[in-house]
Amino acid sequence: MDHGRLQGLRPVHPGAVGPAPGVGFENFTLLFQDSRFWDAFANTLSITFIQLVLFFPVPVALALLLNSVLSDRLRGLVQSILYLPHFFSWVLVITIFQQMLGGAGLLAQQLRSHGYEGFDLMTDPGVFKFLVTAQLVWKDAGWGVIVFLAALSAVNQDLYEAAAVDGAGRWRRMWHVTLPALRPVIALLLVLRVGDALTVGFEQILLQRDAVGPGASEVFDTYVWWVGIANTDYGIAAAGGLIKGVFSLVLVLIANKVAHMLGEQGVYRK
Repeated sequence: MDHGRLQGLRPVHPGAVGPAPGVGFENFTLLFQDSRFWDAFANTLSITFIQLVLFFPVPVALALLLNSVLSDRLRGLVQSILYLPHFFSWVLVITIFQQMLGGAGLLAQQLRSHGYEGFDLMTDPGVFKFLVTAQLVWKDAGWGVIVFLAALSAVNQDLYEAAAVDGAGRWRRMWHVTLPALRPVIALLLVLRVGDALTVGFEQILLQRDAVGPGASEVFDTYVWWVGIANTDYGIAAAGGLIKGVFSLVLVLIANKVAHMLGEQGVYRK
């Protein structure tokens, strides 16, 4: 027993239960005074923005491409190849990227054989945000195609025929028929993605945190995990979790209001 930790404690009679000391907003004060929290907050928002710009359009583009494939057998083969990485664990995904882009990976070996040394994207903090986005695209873009292909299957084919009769080419049919049919689904998924802005792949980033350092990789969820679980500071971790929930709710309401202003339903009707 550590007697040093017991010094200064008042004796408690057996069976006596005293009131717990009030904490109030002290945990929130300590949370906002922690510079690591604001670094994690900034990293989370920047990764979310990059994923919105680089990842979100990929399933839409793939769905449009697959929808234009005439052969059912070829379409099924491509869909299977695109869906497969979704079922891989993040450990396997990061291992594959390490073998391709790491310091001892295939690309580094090819560059080393031509006189280029020091190539290692897996430990480069400057490209980490783009690296995790590339991993997400490879893993989950194919799975996201399912939603958009389902929306495309509900489009009335007579609209395409009428547009073709009016002289519309392939691109104009896509612009005036296909994309308007996808707008409600795109708006809904975009609202949900904005509301989930503070969640950017806990397991994926935690596995790579030590390789690039917390300065580049620390996000909201990993910060809460390290503070609450690793350092057993549950009060500050709970405050951080509450801040995340409130902020996410506000983002959903704002994004849904914008969707209503653009004429879309969003996550609920007006």
